Amino acid sequence: MNILKLFTLFILTTTLLGCESNKQKLIILKGLAIGTSYKIEYYSSNNNPKIKKGIDSVINSMNKSLSTYIPNSDISQINKGNSNISTDILFQDVFKLSKDLYKKSKGYFDPTVGTLRNAYGFGDTKPLKLITDYKLDSMMNYVGFNKVKLLDNNKIFKENPKIYLDFNSIAKGYTIDKIVESIANKGIENLRVELGGEIRVIGKNLNYNDNWTIGIESIESKINNRTVRARLKLIDKSIAGSGNFRKYRIDSITKKRYVHTINPLNGKAEQSDVLSSYVIANTCAKADGYATAFMAMGIEKSKKLLSELKEIDAYLVYSDSLGETKTHITKGFEKLIIK
Repeated sequence: MNILKLFTLFILTTTLLGCESNKQKLIILKGLAIGTSYKIEYYSSNNNPKIKKGIDSVINSMNKSLSTYIPNSDISQINKGNSNISTDILFQDVFKLSKDLYKKSKGYFDPTVGTLRNAYGFGDTKPLKLITDYKLDSMMNYVGFNKVKLLDNNKIFKENPKIYLDFNSIAKGYTIDKIVESIANKGIENLRVELGGEIRVIGKNLNYNDNWTIGIESIESKINNRTVRARLKLIDKSIAGSGNFRKYRIDSITKKRYVHTINPLNGKAEQSDVLSSYVIANTCAKADGYATAFMAMGIEKSKKLLSELKEIDAYLVYSDSLGETKTHITKGFEKLIIK
């Protein structure tokens, strides 16, 4: 074999090996974060350890800033009355997003319901043995996001030191957004991030050369036998869901049923006519927050707000005046459902 043929063969072999080494393969990462589990799927030619480090960094930062379950986190210190905490950018972002949701939902999304959530047994403290009308009126003095301000020095002002902040209804979605940002910054173009049921996708599922498929859980679904009500194709969007069909508590004394979605306007943990809500938005933080707000608002107020929010789509399951289960689906959401 002459030198020219040998050189040509070398170039061809190198090219073929290069193509093979650059082939995108599915990489799956699983773990625990902010009290739940995550599953991350992305396509890359190699398993870059910096991606996992970036994910861990986001989770650790979120815990340090916003976890009510960690005693020395910033939010825990603020809830204990420490007014000298200088909040970080994560806390500030979530605070500003929550303030916007609070205003647009007319108070139905409210991170100051933490006192009530703890009292009803859905927080990080023991529930009250008995919640009387008098006790409820007393606790309502500590509810209202308008009573809390983010100051220019990044410290938090609370009108009453007993006001308890709880951003769990938006922090999960925000964590997903930051994880996606961290992974995308490392050149990944096709990924799916799921954390505790909330999901954000970018690009495609390359195994099928198609958009990522997402399932919407039925309200009849059992925890050990989950059923899907509908499937949809999600394109560079986020989806978050909320429902009281599984998250409730029966009081051992009064036998009263309390749901985890609390109405911030009256302080009651009672089921509205919305049974479950799934929201699609550009960011998972917004999807997460609005899914919670719609659960508290009820169907008519939710419909009105959805008509005003052009960047939000929703799939709401509700009970009508006759007790029959109905759905309200926005046009944008309906277009994504697989028929």
